[in-house]
Parts: sequence; C-alpha cells; structure tokens
Amino acid sequence: MTRLFILLFIGALTLMNLPVRAETQALVADTIIVNATVHTMDPARPTAEAIAILGNRIVAVGSTKEIKKLAGSKTRTIDAKKRLVLPGFNDAHTHFLSGGFQLASVDLRDADTPQEFAARIRKYAANVPKGRWITGGDWDHERWPDAKLPTKELIDSFTTDTPVFVNRLDGHMALANTAALKLAGVTRQTLDPPGGVIVRDKNGEPTGVLKDAAMSFVWKVKPPESFEEKKTAARAATNHAAKLGVTSIQDMSAGADVGVYQALLESDELHTRIYAVAPLPAWERLARTGLRAHFGSEMLRVGGLKGFSDGSLGSTTALFYEPYRDEPSTSGIATDEMYPEGVMLKRVVEADRAGLQIMIHAIGDRANDLILSIYEQVERENGTRDRRFRIEHAQHLRAQDIPRFSRDRVIASMQPFHAIDDGRWAEKRIGKDRAKTTYAFRSLLDAGATLAFGTDWTVAPLDPMWTIYAAVTRRTLDGKNSKGWVPEQKISVEETVRAYTVGSAYAEFQENIKGSITPGKLADLVILSRDIFKIDPKEIEKVKVELTMVDGRVVYELNANKSSS
Repeated sequence: MTRLFILLFIGALTLMNLPVRAETQALVADTIIVNATVHTMDPARPTAEAIAILGNRIVAVGSTKEIKKLAGSKTRTIDAKKRLVLPGFNDAHTHFLSGGFQLASVDLRDADTPQEFAARIRKYAANVPKGRWITGGDWDHERWPDAKLPTKELIDSFTTDTPVFVNRLDGHMALANTAALKLAGVTRQTLDPPGGVIVRDKNGEPTGVLKDAAMSFVWKVKPPESFEEKKTAARAATNHAAKLGVTSIQDMSAGADVGVYQALLESDELHTRIYAVAPLPAWERLARTGLRAHFGSEMLRVGGLKGFSDGSLGSTTALFYEPYRDEPSTSGIATDEMYPEGVMLKRVVEADRAGLQIMIHAIGDRANDLILSIYEQVERENGTRDRRFRIEHAQHLRAQDIPRFSRDRVIASMQPFHAIDDGRWAEKRIGKDRAKTTYAFRSLLDAGATLAFGTDWTVAPLDPMWTIYAAVTRRTLDGKNSKGWVPEQKISVEETVRAYTVGSAYAEFQENIKGSITPGKLADLVILSRDIFKIDPKEIEKVKVELTMVDGRVVYELNANKSSS
C-alpha cells in the first residue's frame, strides 16, 4: 500500500507538471542509476545525471547527489560511469515472431552471389529432418553481380525431398523449389492472382519466384508451426531485443499469435512490450468483440490493424505513377487488398468507426497518395477524433503529398535502414528526380509530421544503432555515398532518437506512459557504450548496448559484475 501511495503521489505530481524532488525523503528507491549522461527526451528536463526507480516506474530524475538521497539499504545502485542513458527504444514496425524464427533459419541476407545462396541452402538442408520445410532466408539479389532473380534450378538438385520457400528480405517475393511448387499446384497454366505475379521464364514456365499475393499459393499448403515452436521463436526474439536495447515493439504480423506472447508473459519470459497488430481484413472479428485501439496491459496490447496497398521497390511491385526505369512495362501493382476497387476504403471506414487503429503499408508514390486520400475521406465520413492513422514505410512520396501527413495528422512510420540498403540501387528503378523525396525524413519533419521509427525486422536488422546511423548519415551499405544518399534528407541524432522513442510511443497511443525518462513513466531504459550525441556519426553503428531495463528490471547486462553494487 505504501508503494501504491507513492506511485499515485508521483503520478499526480507528473500530471500537474510539478517537479518531483529528490528530497522527498519518504521515498526509498528500488534502483538508482547514478553518474550518468541522461538524455531524457523530455523537454521539461532534457538532461540529467541520475534516475530513481520504484517498482516499474521512474520516480525521480536529477543530479547524482540528489538521487543518492533516495537510496536505502536494499537499493540497487547502478554506476553508469558517465555513459549515455536513453529511454528504451520502441520499434514501431517489426515482424517479431518471424524474426524469432529467422534467428534459427538459414541466413541468406549477405550471400553475395547465386552460388553462395545455393551453397548455404545446401548446407542447411543437410540437417533438416524429413518432412520439415526450409523457410526464412531474407536473400537480396541486388547484392549479386548481375542482380538477376534466383530460380528453382539453383537448389532443386539437393532439395528434391525438402520443400523450400525462402523469401527476399522485403517479404514481397520468395523462391520456391520444385517440391514446394508441386505441393502448391503452381504450373505454367496457373494464372497470376489479383495483386500477385508468378515470375516465368521465356517459355512460360514458373521460375520459382512468386511475388506478393502469388506467394499465398505456397503458404496455403505449408504446415503451420506448432504453438511450442512459436513460443521458442518468440523467446528468441524477445531475448534478442533485450540485447539490443529494444524495450517495446509493434508487431505488424501478430495475427492470431497473441496467445504466444501471453504464454511468455505468464511464464515471466517476455522482456519486450508488444502492441500486437492484426491484419486489416480481420477488422470485423475484432469489431464484434467491442475491442478498440490499444487495449490491454502495459506489456501486451491489441487493437491495431495493418493493411497493404502495394508491394516493394526491390520486387518492382511498389505502386508508382510512372513506370520503373529498369522495367518500363510496369509501374508496380496494387495488392489484392485493394481489389475490387473501393474495398480498402470500405474496410477502413468501418474499422475506424469501430474505434480500431489503422496502419497501411504504402511504398510507391501512387500508393501513398491513394492511402492519404482514403484517410481523408474516412475522416470526412466518420468525423474528427484522435484516431492516429499511420502509413507504414511512406518511402517514396511526391513533394505535394508531404504536407498532407501533418495536415491530416497521419503518422509516418518509417524504417531508416531501408534508405541505406535500397539506396545502393534505387535510382536505377526510379531515377534521381523521384529519389529526391525518397525516405524524406527532413522534409516530413520540416512540414510538421510525426515520425515513428522502426526496422521492419527481419527485413532490416533490429539493432537501433543501425537505424540511427542510417537516418543521420544516409551512407549506403556499398560505401558509394560517403556524404549520404540524398543528403538533404538527413536528420540529427536528437531527431532520430525522438522518433524512435517519443514518436513510436505516440504512434501506439502510449506517449503518456513511455518514450521519455520522466517521473511517473515506465522504467524502460538503455545504457550505451558511447555517447551517440558526441561521437562522429559514422561511428554510431559500432555502439553497443551495455544494459537494458524493462519494467524496472534489468533484462540484459553486458558486464553484470562491473556496473552495479
């Protein structure tokens, strides 16, 4: 009861915007962090030296001298040794369970040639039990000398009895071997589905690559993972996040797997706060329950819906107004969720009317324009309220559409690593003019838009240091843009961290309880090995996490015997 009183007291002071004094002698902290360089992301007190924590809440922020007065005989003291302390990172766009599975799957991301791609699958297949599929992979053919798509012939000879369906890192196309195609019934007679493409050779035979909706042919016949297999993957994902300082994630493909996270939470193995997002076509099922946006506990919540308007740039399925320069026969495709015409609008109108939060994937400039227009029409029909519409990715925008994000209060949920990855080859597809407003972080911020940053893991690494490095430097992974690709769209470390903490919290309606180091908010913190605000930005990607705290508990500590007493 005493702790409850103190927390209510602290919360009341916070709501009244009054300072919480370290001299409050009635309070004895469970944990204090001292001798730190604290960047709070709270404009009321941007920097500090120390933090006091009681239960799962921050109760005081101040100088080391002040905070030490709150220590008792059982208080844990963490000496930060002048290292940087930040709010825990909140990844606004992940595929968390898929990431957990990928940690144990074949890794094709950095395979630099088709031969290496095939060799890795051959080695992995040698240890796969009979009847088990090979999935995951995250390959990137743009790394290969000729940048040609892989074909089933690369892997058929050593996977005759093992179905293979390995995806490109963007998740918008995958390679199936002959065994998988046979199970899926995909032949030269199979028609392309709405919103999808079966890639074919010059004779009309499927090559094995299926794009977007065409991938469903195979996914429908792949046996589902067991609940225990999903738990193992989720456990791997949450432990991986803890090591990287990611304390919250927004899972864009949680679907029906919320129970997996609940099971980890009940066994005290969940170290990551999760906003579990369902597919947009499932809106009716959620609406019938009366569920609304961001319902649940501080650790696990639901109420968001994710839809797709187009594909990806790497798969030439992102929807543009003009054709691709390197594939002029197409300007991309609208997904099956956009067919028939008007169905996306109807879904968003009804889901929004039910009080659910809408987040729609849009990459090409036409796709972004279409979704912004849908959001505008929905607000006209349903009236103004705090709905927090989001566009996931918002990668390629027309200049005239950038101000609409601020005007319409649409959150741009973006993943900066994609800029330094796609920037290696994007201009061969869309040219220099369209690239000027590609990953337009600077322009969006200057227009007053809210940015929420994430990674799209496993499409990109979950490591926040790569995200910050990418937004600040825009140095492409091939080393060819030392001053940054489209450098006028760079933003500062401060702006990037804010988008990765405060912005991401706002994007999930949680800015009042997390996102900054503020008395009354959740004790989700990270200590970094170097001060990213002071070092050369080119060095940021080398910075490591020393300690991660979630809910007032240390869930990862690099040097457990050196940082505390």
